[in-house]
Amino acid sequence: MNKTLKNRIDWVITLIPFLCIVALCLTFFTDPAGSSAMVDGIRAFLGEEFGWYYLTLGLGIFLITLYMAFSRFGNIHLGEGKAQYSLFNWGAMMFTAGIAADILFYSLCEWMIYANEPHVLAMGSIQDWSGVFALFHWGPIPWAFYMALAVAFGFMIHVRKRNRQKYSEACRPLLGNLTDRWAGKLVDLLAVFALIAGTATTFSVSAPLLSNAVTAVFGIPDSTALSITILLVICILYTICAWFGIDGVSWMASACIWLFFALLAFVLVAGGMPRYILETGLANIGKVAQNFIEFSTYTDPLRETSFPQNWTIFYWAYWMVWCVATPFFIGSISRGRTIREVVIGGYACGIGSTWISFIILGNYGLGIQTSGKMDLLAIYAESGLYDTIITMLETLPLSRFVLILLSLSMIAFYATSFDSIALVASGYSYKELSADEEPDRKLKVFWSILLILLPIALLFSESSMANLQSVSIIAAFPIGIVIIMIIAAFFKDAAQYLRESGEKVR
Repeated sequence: MNKTLKNRIDWVITLIPFLCIVALCLTFFTDPAGSSAMVDGIRAFLGEEFGWYYLTLGLGIFLITLYMAFSRFGNIHLGEGKAQYSLFNWGAMMFTAGIAADILFYSLCEWMIYANEPHVLAMGSIQDWSGVFALFHWGPIPWAFYMALAVAFGFMIHVRKRNRQKYSEACRPLLGNLTDRWAGKLVDLLAVFALIAGTATTFSVSAPLLSNAVTAVFGIPDSTALSITILLVICILYTICAWFGIDGVSWMASACIWLFFALLAFVLVAGGMPRYILETGLANIGKVAQNFIEFSTYTDPLRETSFPQNWTIFYWAYWMVWCVATPFFIGSISRGRTIREVVIGGYACGIGSTWISFIILGNYGLGIQTSGKMDLLAIYAESGLYDTIITMLETLPLSRFVLILLSLSMIAFYATSFDSIALVASGYSYKELSADEEPDRKLKVFWSILLILLPIALLFSESSMANLQSVSIIAAFPIGIVIIMIIAAFFKDAAQYLRESGEKVR
């Protein structure tokens, strides 16, 4: 590392997270049971006592994005000239960077999880309600977290042209000189920790499905060692792509989209139940629209089922920790678009692509269950989610081809998402970095490796789903406060910008 680069690096933001992650990894390796108990205890306290905080934040930010788009702020251009990328490339990068391989895992199995939930069963039949909450939990509110911050970061980067691409810089209109002192450092450290928590959760949840698919196709025995090997291969792939910067991300995002929609098209057509899949999906969208406010504010105060604590709050927290990197990336690739275009286009590309996945993959499995072709819920109760998903996919024609396509799609999703995260995290290591400048390649490699350490530690400790949920819920609690600060700072700064331009934008 040359002397000039050393002088530009923010060593506090770079080294403290590194040392903390090493310490966490050692803890999970040496005392998995004790560390899990501690994390679950903190999660239980936050989920039980502050669930209202996560839910209020989610609904409030969704409403704020609508105000951003349809008020006078919506006409503000994020930079000069034409849009930097075509609509297809922009939408592909935004969607694949914001979702990761989780979308394939949850699309295939989330209806199974809800089918046995007492709260869902109390509402009616599996057919009518098990797929509804999947669309809700991957719909407008999660993408609102992204859109609100993407607007704020895009305004900061392309309009104000600030050369510090960090959470703290987005708070400058509120923090003032404290941005360069302890307050700014604290904001950035919280952001980096949340970023690492998000990557750990997504890798640890979805990687076992990928290893099961590899086992089914090639006959390699499934094990934690296989999952870790797959993670290392993915790390090498996304490190290579990150090495080539935004061009590598764009190429991988396009490849990912084609693989993803090829998988969906095959399941829809070859699965033999396209009418059922589409009609059930349309009905589920209608139920989400009819019950949106109720779902968004349901807290189960008597704790009769704890459904919002176990699922809705987890999902809002999960998306909040991903907000550290993804909105920065969306904002950076949105040069030349208006705030209205970013919000509406983001919702259209993000929610549209996400819901298509849940409607096709989820309803295919639901159709197998409700038609009596196979009792997937019984298999789930006996063998777990991952084996059930593989069993379900093996009912398709050319099932080995389907599993290979699933594996390639998951790898491409992982690579695209973590390309963008490595780029954003590398930017965090700089004291200053202009909007048109990419981080040094050595820093990209450093962050690419760092991001894979905690997921491997969590797999090694055989973490449960609850443990992984706990990591996100804990990390999201302080990040929620920072998100509020960033949004408030944006409105303050954008209003000043409109005054400076003589209110030309209305």
